[in-house]
Amino acid sequence: MSDWRDGLRKTMGKTRFVVCRLFIHLAGDQVAPLLGVMNRVARQAIDSEGELEVLGEGLVEICESLLQYDTYWQSAANEGDVLWDEGEAGNYFNDLFTDSAQRYLSEPDLGTPGGARDTFSLPVTRNLILMITVAVEGEVPQLETDLANIAALKAGLKALINLHYQKTLRAIQVHFSPAQLGDELTSDQLLQHFPELIPL
Repeated sequence: MSDWRDGLRKTMGKTRFVVCRLFIHLAGDQVAPLLGVMNRVARQAIDSEGELEVLGEGLVEICESLLQYDTYWQSAANEGDVLWDEGEAGNYFNDLFTDSAQRYLSEPDLGTPGGARDTFSLPVTRNLILMITVAVEGEVPQLETDLANIAALKAGLKALINLHYQKTLRAIQVHFSPAQLGDELTSDQLLQHFPELIPL
């Protein structure tokens, strides 16, 4: 993603922004507990009114959970761009955010208290999609590459964890589908609504 203009702009004092989105598809009988992690992190983000430090802590928890569930990874994809204007970077982040929010079953029901539903009567989804969108200041080689293989995806998730501790994250958003316990994402729906996924 970089060329000779990168170096030229750096010498001119311009700030480099990386905006990217990761898609990770997990499948199996044991992926449902991840929904609990996602919904808890989403509640914390709303309670904090989107405070970046809280969002970053949530992102770390999600990435660590994903790394523990790597045996359930089925497919992945990523997209992004390098921008030199903060406004353009913000607009691109918002575009990715809006697209993720409109994806199938990606709106959580945060009005229902945890445990308020009878979980024994609900079907359990075998498919779970995570969409992680971030804006970062600086260079992140681990995210500025194709992440549709297991080794690269692991490196990308570890890089996201490090970015939180390095305080270089400027915006964070996580969406997931299905977002509610009891919703099911079938294989056909997966192909229809997440066509960019590449098998790992």
